[in-house]
Amino acid sequence: MSVSYQKAGVNLEAGYEVVSRIRKHVASTARAGATGNIGAFGGMFDLSKLNIKEPVLVSGTDGVGTKLKLAFAMDRHDTIGIDVVAMCVNDVLAQGAEPLFFLDYVAVGHNEPHKIEQIVAGVADGCRQACCALIGGETAEMPDMYQGGEYDIAGFTCGVVEKQQLIDGSKVSTGDVLLGIASSGVHSNGFSLVRKIIADNKFDLNKIYQELSDNQTLGQVLLTPTKIYVKPVLEVIRQCNIHGISHITGGGFDENIPRILKENQGIKIYNDSWNILPVFHFLEKYGEIPHREMFNVFNMGIGMVIALSETEAPKAIEILKQHNENASIIGCVTNKKGVFI
Repeated sequence: MSVSYQKAGVNLEAGYEVVSRIRKHVASTARAGATGNIGAFGGMFDLSKLNIKEPVLVSGTDGVGTKLKLAFAMDRHDTIGIDVVAMCVNDVLAQGAEPLFFLDYVAVGHNEPHKIEQIVAGVADGCRQACCALIGGETAEMPDMYQGGEYDIAGFTCGVVEKQQLIDGSKVSTGDVLLGIASSGVHSNGFSLVRKIIADNKFDLNKIYQELSDNQTLGQVLLTPTKIYVKPVLEVIRQCNIHGISHITGGGFDENIPRILKENQGIKIYNDSWNILPVFHFLEKYGEIPHREMFNVFNMGIGMVIALSETEAPKAIEILKQHNENASIIGCVTNKKGVFI
């Protein structure tokens, strides 16, 4: 044990305990291609184990943002790991890629092994949902960088897709319908505004508000993990001709859906074509946010949008239904630039 380093605020023994605690969680994410052991200098994945002729690797990295502040306030850390996986794997999925592996980075002011185990257990949960292997990561103890009990987390994922099956929006055509898949809640974007609304209205995270739920506190509703769409959407990709996919994250509809469009295209969204979750009505009301502006910040109950021909839509909806996903046609691609709701 390094006494001098511990006096400086870094506990090496706690770091060793973390590795011991998380081994079982990492092992639970094993999949074909994953190789090596936790603790190696680099995570490894053997692409030759996959039956792919012209592999294109698609990578993504992201964090959870200020949603972490709610986790700190609630002292609940088992869902944040799911969020960070979801933010990464849903992004590579939007290119048609199957996530293969994941790495996480957790930075703390003080190493608390039991708390880090909760975080990594959530990461492992997310990886299992996405069928990707957790092959490595880093826990950095940085005294004086974070306040007591606080931390930051980020993730990285790599996926693969056959070159001929890459989804890049080039096939999106005017007249295509937009299939919206329901979100589980706010997901992991817009929380700086969410926290302002909570503070301005002096809401209690530990209180049940009937406008939101009959059995969950405000904090529980807001910490609902980001939905991971990998399994159902990959099945849609396998069976349908998909033209484009948009993951609705920061910037809502206005920023994310146009990313799959051509220069002269726009979209029309049918505002009444799905049930907007109560949490968004709650935030709109108490934040006094104009309804149109809500679509520029939040996902409004739609976590992923698929562009495809109208004739393919019923089949895609049925596949998603078989995977217990609620989906509906929420709009269409037009020849007029802009996002019209």
